[in-house]
Amino acid sequence: MFLRYVALGDSQTEGVGDGDDTTGLRGWADRLAETVARSSPELRYANLAVRGRLAGQVRAEQLGPALALAPDLATVVAGVNDLLRPRFDADEVGGHLAAMFAALTATGTRVVTVAAPDLTRLIPAARPLAPRITALNAAVREAARPHGVTVVEIDRHPASTDPRLWSTDRLHASSLGHTLIAAAFAEALALPGADDSWTRPLPPAAVRPPSGVRALTAEAAWVAGFLGPWIGRRLRGRSSGDGRTAKRPEPAPVTAARE
Repeated sequence: MFLRYVALGDSQTEGVGDGDDTTGLRGWADRLAETVARSSPELRYANLAVRGRLAGQVRAEQLGPALALAPDLATVVAGVNDLLRPRFDADEVGGHLAAMFAALTATGTRVVTVAAPDLTRLIPAARPLAPRITALNAAVREAARPHGVTVVEIDRHPASTDPRLWSTDRLHASSLGHTLIAAAFAEALALPGADDSWTRPLPPAAVRPPSGVRALTAEAAWVAGFLGPWIGRRLRGRSSGDGRTAKRPEPAPVTAARE
């Protein structure tokens, strides 16, 4: 039974892709908290994640507050923003993760993290980043091992790169994707009712993905709508998380699931 869960990370943990900034973001961490609360109704949950944060920023800004909240369960997901930067050092990211894992587990906290799926399968223009994803996941596993941190092996299941699990920007999970990520964490934690159904392929899509000219047009639209603005922010030294703070900085009771 867990009584206090704290989530650390970036946009995926914040819940981007599952709801919006007007109606509110839900996300896999909220969904996981709801699952935990079914068997631990006294659970208090805090989410310190902020979009755009690099692994070092998650460590600098979120680790201290997380430790102060004395969680018995923590999820730490960071590093994808680092690999999208021009200069990426997997060892440096692994060092930040290892420091967070060490500090949290030293207090007796159960810590869970995740290996990222290879989203270059969804983004042809990003295929040169595939070796970085492999390096990041190796760093995650290496950092987790000595501290007994559980790694959710999402990357090893083909279902994780089904386009229906990802939002139109192809970088953030859709509502369905966040649901499956939460299910993967629940299985890793052996929560009551959890199983491996999240690993199974989705039913065949009713509409085939575009091909030929349509595929090229879709790729060009993605570059113009998402990659271009992202590059522009980097060139200006900006981040999507500038001026943002954690959506749930203090532990609070978890309300019933909203399906």
